[in-house]
Amino acid sequence: MAERRRHKKRIQEVSKPTKEEKAVAKYMRFNCPTKSTNMMGQRVDYFTASKAVDCLLDSKWAKAKKGEEAVFTTRDSVADYCNRLLKKQFFQRALKVMKKKAEKEPKKEKKSKGDSGKEEDKKGKKDKDKKKEVADSGEAKKDKSDESPKKKKEVKKKFKLELHEDQLFLDGNEVYVWIYDPVPFKTFAMGLILVIAVIAATLFPLWPAEMRVGVYYLSVAAGCFVASILFLAVARCILFLLIWVLTGGRHHFWFLPNLTADVGFIDSFRPLYTHEYKGPRGAGKKSKDNKDSDAGQARKSDSDDNKSDSEKKDDDEEEDEDDDKERKSGEEQEEEEERRSDTDSERKEEEGSQHSNGNDFEMITREELDQHTEEDEDEEDKEKEEGKETQS
Repeated sequence: MAERRRHKKRIQEVSKPTKEEKAVAKYMRFNCPTKSTNMMGQRVDYFTASKAVDCLLDSKWAKAKKGEEAVFTTRDSVADYCNRLLKKQFFQRALKVMKKKAEKEPKKEKKSKGDSGKEEDKKGKKDKDKKKEVADSGEAKKDKSDESPKKKKEVKKKFKLELHEDQLFLDGNEVYVWIYDPVPFKTFAMGLILVIAVIAATLFPLWPAEMRVGVYYLSVAAGCFVASILFLAVARCILFLLIWVLTGGRHHFWFLPNLTADVGFIDSFRPLYTHEYKGPRGAGKKSKDNKDSDAGQARKSDSDDNKSDSEKKDDDEEEDEDDDKERKSGEEQEEEEERRSDTDSERKEEEGSQHSNGNDFEMITREELDQHTEEDEDEEDKEKEEGKETQS
């Protein structure tokens, strides 16, 4: 009897994990990458041995402290420690079993032999055509394979997990299923707060008078808020119907269109309204143009508001550069105009000089004609005088 009791005590001592083992198992549980799958009809989390070893080698137990040695120094030491955790039922070794594809049902026998013969002839012709196509395509594929290698589609193989017969921890691609599932601190804190809130609500009659009055006003405010949302939901439908009836179904105006949509609290109040025109094409185009212009102005205003100081500086610099370019272009235009005016003045002077030369020529010819006429008159006078003298 005494020996049996001692044996039971030894088993209990071995099965009880220490504080360090619990801490290591908890660190592995929340830091080692895991995946979930179904095992024996239950949802379980599993991990691979190599990733668990890497996780523990990066932990605080792999660093030596003052006066203490490191718990994990090599991969073998980590594997031995994990073997101890496996024996204490923190996790179990599992085996991946690939799922086989379901076998196709055998084809039904055909009723008549005549129909089967015709179908066989058709199949024979199709097979011949296919062989020809395969031979042609084979040559084309060979040419393509030399130029660019084919990319094979990666197909994920489905598998299921089963318990392994040899429960040992081996460093590699072996799969282990978690049994240890501690409660996270966040869920524990949330549960504690919920319990305290329920107890406080049940003790409402014992609250001080000021707190009860405050809770009363808060409840009234919350009720008014809910009632206002319901009133808005009904009023927006009535407003839509009125506008739709008065305009003959052309204008679709929604006030707070996202109020009843499946969005966040703030997004349910944005945008304030939406308007759609569903009338003739010409008017529709005008309304669309107006919408586009309004949207463009709104975007411009939003972009101007959202600009940062750096963007404003950049805009100022760009404006200065544009002003400089405009000034340069204006100066260039002025220079071109001056050049044109100079060329026009030169042309005018040349034309004037040509006109002046022509006038001088005309003046010279007139003077010569006058001289010739005077000379002719003098000769005629002389001839007349000579004639008179001869007559006398």
